[in-house]
Amino acid sequence: MAVESGNLPAAFTSFVGRRHEAAEIRRLLGAGRLLTLTGVGGVGKTRLALETARTFGKAFPDGVWLVDLASVHDPAAVTATVAGALRMPDLGVRSVVDQLAAYLMRQRALLILDNCEHLVDACAGLVKALLSAAPELRILATSRHTLGVTGEHVLAIPPLPLDEAVALLRDRATAVHAEFAVSPPNQTEVARLCADLDGLPLAIELAASRLRGLTVEQLADRLEDRLESRFALLSGGCRTAPRHQRTLRGMIDWSYELCAPAEQLLWRRLSVFVGGFTLEAAEGVCAGDGIDRREVADLLDRLVAQSVVLTCEVEGRRYRLLEIVRRYGRERLTDSGAEGELRVRHRDFFLALAERIDRHWYRAGQVENLARLRVEHANLVAALDCDAAPRAGLRLLAALCWHWCAGGFLSEGRRMLERALAAAPEPTPERAQALLAAIWVAQTQGDLATADRWLDEAGALGEWLGDPAVRVQVAGFRGVSAHYRGRPAEAIERYAEALAAMTALGDERQSVSWLIALTCAQAYAGDPGVSETSSRMIVAAEASGERWGRAQVLMALGHDAWTRGDRERTEDLARSALEYMRGFDDYAMVARMLELLAWATAVGDAHARAAGLLGAADALWRDAGSSVAAFGPQMTAHHEHCERTVVAALGQAAYAVAFADGGGHGGHGGPGRAVAFALADRIDADADIDVDTADAVSPLSRREREVAALVAKGLSNRQIAAELVLSPRTADRHVENILAKLGFRSRARIAAWWTAGQVSRVVGARER
Repeated sequence: MAVESGNLPAAFTSFVGRRHEAAEIRRLLGAGRLLTLTGVGGVGKTRLALETARTFGKAFPDGVWLVDLASVHDPAAVTATVAGALRMPDLGVRSVVDQLAAYLMRQRALLILDNCEHLVDACAGLVKALLSAAPELRILATSRHTLGVTGEHVLAIPPLPLDEAVALLRDRATAVHAEFAVSPPNQTEVARLCADLDGLPLAIELAASRLRGLTVEQLADRLEDRLESRFALLSGGCRTAPRHQRTLRGMIDWSYELCAPAEQLLWRRLSVFVGGFTLEAAEGVCAGDGIDRREVADLLDRLVAQSVVLTCEVEGRRYRLLEIVRRYGRERLTDSGAEGELRVRHRDFFLALAERIDRHWYRAGQVENLARLRVEHANLVAALDCDAAPRAGLRLLAALCWHWCAGGFLSEGRRMLERALAAAPEPTPERAQALLAAIWVAQTQGDLATADRWLDEAGALGEWLGDPAVRVQVAGFRGVSAHYRGRPAEAIERYAEALAAMTALGDERQSVSWLIALTCAQAYAGDPGVSETSSRMIVAAEASGERWGRAQVLMALGHDAWTRGDRERTEDLARSALEYMRGFDDYAMVARMLELLAWATAVGDAHARAAGLLGAADALWRDAGSSVAAFGPQMTAHHEHCERTVVAALGQAAYAVAFADGGGHGGHGGPGRAVAFALADRIDADADIDVDTADAVSPLSRREREVAALVAKGLSNRQIAAELVLSPRTADRHVENILAKLGFRSRARIAAWWTAGQVSRVVGARER
């Protein structure tokens, strides 16, 4: 049975053999909570772990999660890498270890820590902390060395026995040469080849790719000659090196030598990537100086055919090198003297990507852009480690502000910003931009003291540089600090000034940012100016396809409607905000939207539904390491009033059942599942029909009557959404509800019905 949730990559080749080891892994994970698979490089530890994990099915309802540590070199980054793989919300309020422990505390999940050997101490400390905090958690590690943690079970993975090695060779060889078969004429040579390869799966796969043009006997003879003649060279002249190690190194070396010069060159250059790459990235980094850009795709396909490069599907088609193959290529790249140049190319490619996303953030594709940055996280970290041109590193850190703050990497972003700022103290424009990014990160974490210190430095630097944009940004961020400190009037004033100044400077991206901040601040403060600013924001978002800022504004307008006593508009706005949050992993923001929707739903007498929404919100608060109380006494008071109302209507027992049911939708499924749960019911399905005296016979609610009037005016659903500040989907549902309630099949019938009603009212008024 397949796993139901998690992040395991799809398998692109069949799994051969290892039945005994797979059964033993299942047994040991049932008996203990930590199992480490050990063995030499290329023996198949990772593939065995993943294949076994796929069979667990419902044993781990909170998911099976892979954390690849091969590209992580800083022990301090291990915890952040695990959090990123789990897509854990990082609010940065506590240490990442504490956040991770709290996040996993109630989860029954399996965590696969892959390639731990170079980070044993860091992995051991994290494993101990997580297993202590989360009693239902199981951890499966792969490492050439044990972790040394109390309670650790260890399973040494041996090379394949001869029969399984032969089966693997046959499976992989037929994939490249359909007519290949193991038969009496070649059976002895097949066995000899597999024995010479010491039963190492990686070596067998590399050899199988050569059976397209060679017979088994030819391959076995040439391999035997190569290995015997090169053992001393490949092991640095030490014949006491383990045979398996010498065999694998010899096989990789021979595979490299059999590649054409252009293939060798691409192999070397691809080794600069970590965690995989796209065709676009390979073309951008590896083309030139011997490889035409148009050749890259063909060369990649040839390396895939030789089992040097693997393909995978993660946010689209990607390529990757096994770590041992990548390290071999990196050695060759270093020996060629081109490593420094390729690292700069690599850094510049990802700098351009980050700056493009940052520059065009307030447009369509925000969810996709965050997903792209997330899947490239290892490459981004590697790019930031490039020692050449520290100022370029500051530019990259600043351009990744959305990755840090909206993508869920607050703590890691903060750590990297602090390190880079300390390493490059010169008063440059790049430092100013990095300071502004650091200020936003610190404010998002609630560390206003550090943010204020950086604000002072950025303000002075902006003056020294004579950069008006930096000065405006500093003034705007001082408004953010004022807002967080409970001074809304000052925040509104500073946001308005920043908006006007950025508009005058022609900076569209920052103008939209401060327009969103101003609109939200006005809405929460009940400022009458919110009508004009929110209309500007919604119109701009509608034109650009922007979603993230629109969701924040709709939620703020929902709070404003709630304070004004407009239950139906509150519900509409909360639903619309949730529609636009689909795909974003913002736990706290979605929880706030669920709270708002619950309040409105409870007043509408759908009490069980309101209890479920409160439960879903509570699960998200808990996973985010936060609570409704973190957002102020007013929000806490509304929450408590809603809870009392629902408990009074349902009774404590029924409330607890509905609350727990909602919590199941907001738990390990994350914000996406919670949003789907909140929007599952049809709009107004549980709402009271709010009918004016003049419309006592109408089955429509007040909001539906407003929509019907706009339909009669000839407005499209999209135009209705803009007019009423709703999402297009919410407007669609309102029209669907009107058609269903009136028994009509067309918008024309709605218009005719509404017009007839208006005429009837006028006639009735005249008669009176």
